[in-house]
Amino acid sequence: MPELPEVETTRRGLSPLVEGRQIAQVAIRQRRLRWPVPAEVNAITGQTITALERRAKWLIWRLESGSLLWHLGMSGSFRGWEDPPAPGAHDHVDLQIEGGHLIRFTDPRRFGALLWGGEDPLEHPRLATLGPEPLGDEFDGERLWRLSRGRKASVKLFIMDAKTVVGVGNIYASEALYAAGIHPRRPAGRISLARYQLLAGTIRRTLADAIELGGTSLRDFTVGDGTPGYFGQSLNVYGREGDSCPGCGEPVRREVVGQRSTFFCPRCQR
Repeated sequence: MPELPEVETTRRGLSPLVEGRQIAQVAIRQRRLRWPVPAEVNAITGQTITALERRAKWLIWRLESGSLLWHLGMSGSFRGWEDPPAPGAHDHVDLQIEGGHLIRFTDPRRFGALLWGGEDPLEHPRLATLGPEPLGDEFDGERLWRLSRGRKASVKLFIMDAKTVVGVGNIYASEALYAAGIHPRRPAGRISLARYQLLAGTIRRTLADAIELGGTSLRDFTVGDGTPGYFGQSLNVYGREGDSCPGCGEPVRREVVGQRSTFFCPRCQR
């Protein structure tokens, strides 16, 4: 599933292709995505895309009047074409940009979404209750410590809760907890302020590094493909069950936490 760095890389790839440009034509071949594509999307032809932003894992396309909200779901991706091929079975939405690329949204599993965000997309019900951005000023260790008091759920599930902080998905939660030396099953309410301050820092660094790697390796890439593979070479524990921990050499373990595979070092993480 695409996580925050993959969505941010997609945003950076799309921005130079669409910002400041007019939408010449829209083709919606499949309206039954995660939620039905609303009728307002039909009326965006002729509008200029004023900005492309990201909130959590949502892409916000700001228009002259209103906005579009896109979510990649589990398998969604964008591709920019100068000379597009005929659409396939999983190519659900095309936006032809005036004098430029055709932007195609593909989603084999149809868990992605295209919604109408209105004039203030941040007030849309899907975005309004989200927690702070992990790279923003509102996120820090004190917030994690304060919200965690009395919480018995594991710290991994706590930091993956979008009301706590957005964008910390399964891969990067495992990596950040490893970097902070915190066991993923430790109850959130039993972690000190000092350790939460450390964890907030590792969350920031882990996501920032992943974004930077994506921005570097895909610098000439038109649009992100929605997969986390480019960051794979830098993973310390995720997907490495049985491999030696980079810190101590102990075999990395895998357990299921909240129905998600979780990877950690039993010696380095307490």
